This record gives sequence, structure tokens and C-alpha cells, in this order.
Amino acid sequence: MVAAGMRDTRGCIAAALLCALAVAACGEERQDADAPSGRFDLDVTAASFPAEQRIAEASTLRLEVENTGDRAVPDLAVTVETDPGEEGQAPVAFGQSTDDPTLAASARPVWIVDEGPAGGDSAYDNTWPVGPLGEGQSRTVEWKLTAAKAGRYTVNWRLAPALEGDVSLGDGRTEGEFEVTISDEPVPARVGDDGEVVRGEEAGR
Repeated sequence: MVAAGMRDTRGCIAAALLCALAVAACGEERQDADAPSGRFDLDVTAASFPAEQRIAEASTLRLEVENTGDRAVPDLAVTVETDPGEEGQAPVAFGQSTDDPTLAASARPVWIVDEGPAGGDSAYDNTWPVGPLGEGQSRTVEWKLTAAKAGRYTVNWRLAPALEGDVSLGDGRTEGEFEVTISDEPVPARVGDDGEVVRGEEAGR
């Protein structure tokens, strides 16, 4: 039999633990307390990517982004997705998904990314966060690419003011697409006097 005093002691300990947990929960700060919220105004004033390209040809996808609002954008992010080759497949930034089980990777590149936006590396496959953008400021966001697979492709892009929080965008141009055809005819190339490959020039010139 448990003595009445011991039962009272255990009850007090349990009550004290519950009170401590309740105090800790009340004092604990929410993880998303500092997440941005509200509307942000962005506008892409210029967007370019060559519509006609060739295998092994270097090109640049470039977006000129301006903060047209009255508040700083906390972390400008750009998502790029190439339309899938077949319905139901997941979009890939500069490639297309494949159902070939013999391939180690689930996607095949349409373009090789030689250089992405500065500071844009992240865990996201299709999205590049490039940092804050102050009121009235502009930024050039660009990818240096090399065409790797012939065909006709649609490359979509869209902006976000942050990757977290309850945020929305204003009425500016914040999304768009490029229609691109890559020819299977490779870019002319020759070996220069220094032994380097010179692309865009045929041998003998």
C-alpha cells in the first residue's frame, strides 16, 4: 500500500512538471515569427534568352528585376522550369525528366549550367534565392548556359519575394516564358594558336 504522504508528494511533482511545461510553451518563440509577410512590388523590366541556339553554343538567360515598391524585398528568388517532354512528368530547371530506369539520374540536361546567379545556390533544384533587394533598386539575374540537347523547348520563369512567410506579389511583370529551338548542328570551332578552342569560327580562318 502507498502511504498517503507519498501519493501527495507524487501529485505535487506531477503538477509542478505540468506547470513548467506550460510556462516553457508560453515563452517559446514561434519558428516563423520573423518570416516576412505582405505584398511586395517587383517588375522584370527586361528578359532575354536567344530563341535560336545550337548544340555546344554558349548563351545567357538574363532577367532585369526592379523593386518598384516602398519596402525592401527580403530575399528575391527566381524559379526556372522547362516544360516536361511528356505529360505528367515533373518539370526540371534546364532539362527534362526521363522514365528510363537504366539511367542513374531522373533528368537529362537540355542546357549545362556553366554559371548560375551569384549567391543563388540552395537546396532547391529549380529555384535560386539571390538575396534582398532594396526599395527602388534593380538587379540583373542571369544564367550562363551551354545547349546540350536539340529540340524545341519552353522555359518558364517566375519571381518570389521570399521562400517563406505569407507573401504576395503586386501587379508588375513577375513571370514569363521563352520559346527556344536548339539545332543539332554544332557551333563551328577551331583550335587557336595557343591551343585553346575558339567557338564560332570555322577551321582555316
